[in-house]
Order: sequence, then structure tokens, then C-alpha cells
Amino acid sequence: MSKHKLSKFYSSVNSFFLSEALKEKLEKVIVVAAIISFAIHLGIIGLIDFNLLDIGEYDGNFIISPISAIYTPFSIILIYEVYLLVFYLPKSITIYIGKQYEIITLILIRKIFYDLSNLEFSSSWFSIEGDIQFTIDIVATLVLFYLIYTFYKLNSKNKVEKEKITSKTKSHIKVKNIFATILVPTIVMLALFSFGSWFYETISGTEYSSVSIKSVNTIFFDDFFTILILIDVLLLLFSFLQTEEFSRVIRNSGFVISTILIKLSFSADNIINTILIVVAVSFGVIILHIYNKYFKLNQTLQA
Repeated sequence: MSKHKLSKFYSSVNSFFLSEALKEKLEKVIVVAAIISFAIHLGIIGLIDFNLLDIGEYDGNFIISPISAIYTPFSIILIYEVYLLVFYLPKSITIYIGKQYEIITLILIRKIFYDLSNLEFSSSWFSIEGDIQFTIDIVATLVLFYLIYTFYKLNSKNKVEKEKITSKTKSHIKVKNIFATILVPTIVMLALFSFGSWFYETISGTEYSSVSIKSVNTIFFDDFFTILILIDVLLLLFSFLQTEEFSRVIRNSGFVISTILIKLSFSADNIINTILIVVAVSFGVIILHIYNKYFKLNQTLQA
């Protein structure tokens, strides 16, 4: 294949994967898929309640609770959030990082819907491990929501100030476009492999109890954030070609650390898992805040 044909093929693939048209179509498909999956899950619950379906050893809260059924459409919505993360990668590093924070927050919210079906109401609320975890997750969700708001607010201020001075180089934008184009098919293949493997292990397993909610939460996203770490490190290395600014290097390095902490949260249990998520997002927000302060200071000194 000639260089011209290769370039033309890449351009067509890039424009298809990262087009506004595909984004809008995917949004509609995801909404429909989420509604259908929710209806199917509720239908299964109804069949079980009326003794029209017997699932034997798979008869657990994850399947038969109407509240935990919300877990299913949330899983579909997360797919769209993953695509948005890739979609915004070439456009803005900070929005790309912000989408990572949105994804991990939605994963936490999805887990809360499951935990709602297992709450034990008693006077000794804080002596029950599941209830304590639920309380911590609820508080953490509020904290994360505010942190994400703060992150985007800081980013909007930073964007306005930077546009008056400089813009990202064409070469750096091209690199991010290449990464985004490669990420889309990679994520699709990873998703198919992850969910296929989980489904096979669940069906062929001897005990349903071996498939915990923690293992369900880590399906796809554990490996997905591993890929994001590799992308973040490569972007950090390529950023050295774009700028030698100490503040930007530290900012990008901080974002890598933040992504690594999110990745580590998948291997942690219960409270530690939630704490790592909050720490990861907090670190990213603080890094961006200091970066903005550093940028203003440089502008003052150069004036």
C-alpha cells in the first residue's frame, strides 16, 4: 500500500471513528440499548417472581432484585462514556482526563444501585459492613461529583487564558488523533473479549457465588485503565517535543499518577477502593489548580 493510500485510509478511519455523526448515532443506540436491557432484566425478575423461570444456583440478588436491575442499563451507559473519552482525546487532554473521572464515578454509582438491594436496616447501622460501605460510597459520590465540577471549572478558566497566548502544535494534535483512532477498535475488541470471558466463566462455573460484585465491576475497566495508563505515558513523552514548560510536564505527570491510582482501585477491596478513587480525582484537581496558578505567575513575571 502506497503512502498516499495509507494516509487516505487513515483519514477515512479517523473521520469515521471520531465524527460528530457517529457520536450522535451512538448516543441514540446506547439510550435504546439501555432501555431494552433494563426491560429484559425486569422481565427476568418478573418471570422468577411468578415461578415461570428457575435459574437454580444463579438465583442471587444480582439477578432477582428490581433495584439491582438498574445496574444493567448503567453498564450500557458506561460504554458510551468510554467512547466519549476517546472522542475528546484529540481535542483536549484535560477533558480526556475528566472523562476518566466521570467513568470511575459512574462505576461507583452503578455499584451503589447494587448495594441498595442488600441494605440491612437496623439500629446498629454502623456495625454492619455492607451498610458502612454503602454510606461511604454515597458520601464519596457527592465528593467526586463536586471534584469533577471543580476540575472542569478550572479547565474552562485555563482554556480561556491559554487561547490568548498559544495553541497546541499540529504535530501533537496529530499524535493524539492517531492514539484515539487506534483506541476505538482496541476498546471494542477488549470489551468483546472481557465480557465473553466473564460470561463463559459464569456459565461454566460450579458456583455462582464465585462471581462477586467486585469481579463484575472490574470486567473490562481494569484492563481498560491499564491501556489508558500506557496512552497517558506516551502522551507525556510526546509532550516533551511540544514544550519544555516545567508546569505542563508536572501537570501531565500528575494526570498519569491520577490514572494509575484509579487503576489500582480495581484491585483494592471495599473502603480502600473508594478512598483510592477519591484520592485519584482529588490529586488531578489539585494538580490542575496548581498548574493554573503557576501559569498566571509566569504570565505576571513575563509582563
